[in-house]
Formats: sequence, structure tokens, C-alpha cells
Amino acid sequence: MLMRTAPFRELDRLTQQLMGAGTWSRPSAMPMDAYREGAEYVMAFDLPGVTEDAIDIDVERNMLTVKAERRPVTKADDVQTELSERPLGVFSRQLVLADSLDTEHIKADYDSGVLTLRVPIAERAKPRKISVGVGSGRREVSG
Repeated sequence: MLMRTAPFRELDRLTQQLMGAGTWSRPSAMPMDAYREGAEYVMAFDLPGVTEDAIDIDVERNMLTVKAERRPVTKADDVQTELSERPLGVFSRQLVLADSLDTEHIKADYDSGVLTLRVPIAERAKPRKISVGVGSGRREVSG
């Protein structure tokens, strides 16, 4: 038997029990990290215990939607649950992507319970040199 004293964790667990698990119409929150790495924007979503086929990723214009469902593990008839803290149900996250990102070339990878999306920076958003004409000659100015 497991015993622990963490009053706020118990309050979170009770709230989750009262509110119920996430559903497709009312999903629970999904933790994530987001950062820029070179010429890509990277988003990492924590989805431990979620199978690859239970992940749904959609992009419509610049709205990215990630949904995942953690299903209960099937147990034998003689198993009695002593403690159940891992959330089950549907998890979702919607993000508005900047126009400077190339949503046509998003790459998704799922490994060890972490879904990683890589969105390249669009060519039009990358720094470039602009040439300036002076009289009949031209010179380049960094910009």
C-alpha cells in the first residue's frame, strides 16, 4: 500500500475526480515547452502513456491543434486498485502559429512519451541582404 502526505496533490486529485476526465468536447490541459532552435520552432508535448495512434494533429491556416487520449489499462478481474493518480481521458492544446512559420512542412516525432513538433521558419521571414542602387553602381547593405 502506498501512503503519502501532500495536501495540495490530494486537492488536485479530488478536483479531477469531481470534474471527470477530459472528453473530446471538454479536453484537459496538456503541458508543453516551446523554443526556437536554429531555423525551426520546436514544441514538445508531454504525453506519457499515450499510444501513437491516439494522437491527432491538425493545422488549419495558422491554428495548430494537438489532441491525445490516454486510455485506461485493461486489468484482470482479480485486480483491486489501491491508488490511481495518473489522469485518463482526452488532452488538447491549440496554438496560433505566427505567419513567419512554414506550416506546410511541420514534422512530428513521438518518442518516450514526448511528442515533438518542428516547424521551419518561412523563407520570407529569414534575414536577407537588400542591395541598394547608388547612381549607376550598386552596393549591399545588411538588413
